[in-house]
Amino acid sequence: QLQACGGGLVQTGGSLRLACAASGNILSINDMAWYRHPPGEQRELVATITRGSRTNYADSVKGRFTISRDNAKNTMSLQMNSLKPEDTDVYYCYARGISRATMTWGDYWGQGTQVTVSS
Repeated sequence: QLQACGGGLVQTGGSLRLACAASGNILSINDMAWYRHPPGEQRELVATITRGSRTNYADSVKGRFTISRDNAKNTMSLQMNSLKPEDTDVYYCYARGISRATMTWGDYWGQGTQVTVSS
């Protein structure tokens, strides 16, 4: 229901831009977010954005990452600057939205996109 892309390999200090697009099966989206999940650790919330574009960031990425969205297109982006090796992870996009088929709220996840930052 969500398609994420934009990951890749970058050197320390470099930038990447992740994108996430919702399928037409999702009628309307409320909150959206990016998560990452280090191996053997708890899933970490990276950034959130409300429908009104109110944002919140993990302390570890504040000042370096910027989350944004386009409500008309049901898309979301994460601009990642000044990347560090510790940012290496699989990043997942998340959305809370209404199913077009059932007209009920649901939680939707993207498939994950790998970000690797070399030192």
